[in-house]
Amino acid sequence: MPYHTAHLPPPLFVPRMSSAIAFIGGGNMAASLIGGLIAAGRPATELRVCEIDADRRAWLAQTFGVDTFEAAADAIAGARGVVLAVKPQQMRSALGGLTIAPGTIVVSIAAGIRLDTLQRWLGEGLHYVRCMPNTPALMRSGITGLYAAPTTPKDARQLAEDILGAVGDCVWLEDETQIDAVTALSGSGPAYYFLLTEVLREAAAALGLPADTAKRLARQTFIGAARMAETGTDVALLRAQVTSKGGTTEAAVQHLETAGLRRLFAEALAAAARRSAELGELFARED
Repeated sequence: MPYHTAHLPPPLFVPRMSSAIAFIGGGNMAASLIGGLIAAGRPATELRVCEIDADRRAWLAQTFGVDTFEAAADAIAGARGVVLAVKPQQMRSALGGLTIAPGTIVVSIAAGIRLDTLQRWLGEGLHYVRCMPNTPALMRSGITGLYAAPTTPKDARQLAEDILGAVGDCVWLEDETQIDAVTALSGSGPAYYFLLTEVLREAAAALGLPADTAKRLARQTFIGAARMAETGTDVALLRAQVTSKGGTTEAAVQHLETAGLRRLFAEALAAAARRSAELGELFARED
């Protein structure tokens, strides 16, 4: 209930916060986070989801045992943290008319939406954390770049890290503009590896391998190389170890270097980072 005294006018009603985490949006990334949190030991009773699609709400409730809501206001009532997990293009309408209690921790995983934009939409008095996960989070093998203003309290940072850490590794950034570089590297990065695997299998088929054989070889080489990188050995050293002087690998690597592979990737990441910044400006202009 609201707090009243005989000497002061009634203050704004601030619901007592629970340990609940509410998700606005119940798509694939939200489902991955929910599953990861439950696997990490957080009770399903502490998780809520707002999802406008009735079939999706039913699936989330059945799969995870969480409470689901059609209205965002019902899902977030009294929650300690709110995860914004709708598509960036839908964010403004999803948050329209929504009032979040002061002190709530707001964790956004929406690409391109800056903290000042969220603050303009939702108001001051909230603790904002902006995150950029990537799709391997769906396999609990992701990595997320996180940024929060220097004044953000430690418990807000910790909750954000607990949520995103349930699906992979986390790195904190010193400046929000670095999110654009994270988007270009790890956010878009899985597509680069998939494209490289695609190109390798096509080149191998052109050399005469059956398409299915080329597909299996390219995919498993990708998987095996990634597992070697997981050992912590620097990838440059791993590359050197497999590149025998005068051998086949050296011939291929020298050709890639001469053809400007490093320059192409530098330009590709720059293009992705530039687009990320452009999207931030675009969303910032929304009323």
